[in-house]
Amino acid sequence: MQTFAGIIITGKIPGENLNTALNELDHTYLYDPPLIEGKPSFATISAEISDIVEKKTPRPWFLVFGFTVSLTLVLFGCLGYLFVEGIGIWGVNIPVGWGWAIINFVFWVGIGHAGTLISAILFLLRQKWRTSINRFAEAMTLFAVICALLFPLVHVGRIWFVYWFFPIPNQMQMWPNFRSALMWDVFAVSTYFIVSALFWYVGLIPDLATLRDRAKSGVRKIVLGFFAMGWRGGNRQWKHYEMAYLLLAGLSTPLVLSVHSVVSTDFATSILPGWHSTIFPPYFVAGAIFSGFAMVTTLGIMVRRIYHLEHIITLGHLDKMAKIMLATALMVGYAYTAEFFIAWYSANDYEMTAFMLRAFGPYAWGYWIMISCNVLVPQLFWFRRLRRSIPVMFVASILINVGMWFERFVIVVSSLANDFLPSSWDYYKPTIYDIGTFVGTIGLFLTLFLLFIRFLPMVAMSEVKGVLPQAEPHYHDNGKE
Repeated sequence: MQTFAGIIITGKIPGENLNTALNELDHTYLYDPPLIEGKPSFATISAEISDIVEKKTPRPWFLVFGFTVSLTLVLFGCLGYLFVEGIGIWGVNIPVGWGWAIINFVFWVGIGHAGTLISAILFLLRQKWRTSINRFAEAMTLFAVICALLFPLVHVGRIWFVYWFFPIPNQMQMWPNFRSALMWDVFAVSTYFIVSALFWYVGLIPDLATLRDRAKSGVRKIVLGFFAMGWRGGNRQWKHYEMAYLLLAGLSTPLVLSVHSVVSTDFATSILPGWHSTIFPPYFVAGAIFSGFAMVTTLGIMVRRIYHLEHIITLGHLDKMAKIMLATALMVGYAYTAEFFIAWYSANDYEMTAFMLRAFGPYAWGYWIMISCNVLVPQLFWFRRLRRSIPVMFVASILINVGMWFERFVIVVSSLANDFLPSSWDYYKPTIYDIGTFVGTIGLFLTLFLLFIRFLPMVAMSEVKGVLPQAEPHYHDNGKE
C-alpha cells in the first residue's frame, strides 16, 4: 500500500509508475465512478481540467484573444513612441513629476498579491478551499508583476541606461545608490517575481505529468515530459515535492508582506504632505490584498462560467473570498480615517491642507470615487445572500479594482499637485499616451492569462484530488460510498 497525495491505492503498482497508473485508472473509472454522491471524483477532475487544454480551441477564444492582442499592440506602439520622443509625451509636469506610470506600477504590484497569499499563506494555514483557485491566482500574480515591471523600466526616460539600476560594473565605475527607494523596488519586485514563478512551476509539475500521460502526439509528449522533469508519482518524488513546495511557501509568505511595504516606502520616506506617514506599509499591504482578491474573483467568475467549473470553483469559494475582501476593505477604510485624524491631530498646516484638498479640492471627484468603491461597495458582503450572488460579486469586484486604481491616483497626483508652495501648484491631465499605455498593459495581462488557460491546467488537479472526500484513507471503511 502506498500513499499518493493522500489517495490510497492498493495493489502491486511499481512506485515509479504511480502517476501513469493513476491516470489509467482515471480513464477506465476502475478506482472511482465518474461521480460519487453527485460530487467530482478523481476521474472527472482529470478529465474536465485536461479537456480544456486538449480539446480544439473554441472560436470565441480566438475572438477575445485577438482583441487583447490588439490592446497589447497599443502598448507596444505607445512605448515605441515614448523611446523616440521621451516622457514629455506623458502628462507629467511641474510639480507632478510622477504620473500614471507610478500609479500603474503600484496598481499592478497590488494585483499580484492575492495569488501568492492564496498559494503560500493559506497553504501554510492548511486552508483546503484554496486548491480550486490557487493555480490561476498564481498565474495572475506573474502576469500582473510583468505588467508592473514595465513601468520602472520606462518611466526613467532613457531606457538604454536602465542597467544602471543593477549592481554590475559599468563604464562610469559607479554603484547604484542603494539608499534610493527606487532601488529597493527593483530588488523587492524582482525577488517576488522569481520566487512566485518557482512556486507556480513546482506546483505545475504533477499536472504536467498528467497531461503528458494523456497526450497522444509524440511532440506533445516530449514537450510536456521535458517540463514534467521525469515525474512518475513515486513516494520519494512526492516527499521531495512536498518539501520543496513547503519551503517555497515559507519564502513567499514574508514577500507578500514585504514587497508592497517596500513599494510604500517610495512615498513614506519623503517629506511631502500626504506621503510622509508611517501608516503606509500596512495600509498598502491591506490594499494590495484587497485589490488582488477582487481580481481573482473577477477572473474566477468568468472562467467558472465559460468552462462550466461551477462544481470546482463553487459559491463557497466566492463566499470566502468576499469575506476576505470585506475584512481588507474595513482595514483600508480605517486607514483612510486614520490619515485624516493624524493630519488634524498633528496640527501641521501643510498636512491638514493636503488632506482637505484631497476631499474637497480639484481632485475631490477621484477621492469620492475611491471612497465609494473601496469602502461603501464592500459593505454588501455583510449579507450572505449578496456574497453568493454571482452578478453582485462580479460587479463589486470590478468596482473595487476601479476604486483601488483611484486610491493610487489620489495618493500620487493630489499630493504632488498641491505641495508646500501654492505658487507651484498645477493640475495634472493625462495624455492619450498615458491612457494607451495603461490600457495596453490590461491587454498584455489578459493576453498572457488567455494563453495560460488555453495551454496549461488552470486548476491544480493533484491538489483538488487530495482534498476530495474520497481521498481520505478510510473513505471506503466509513461507508461514504
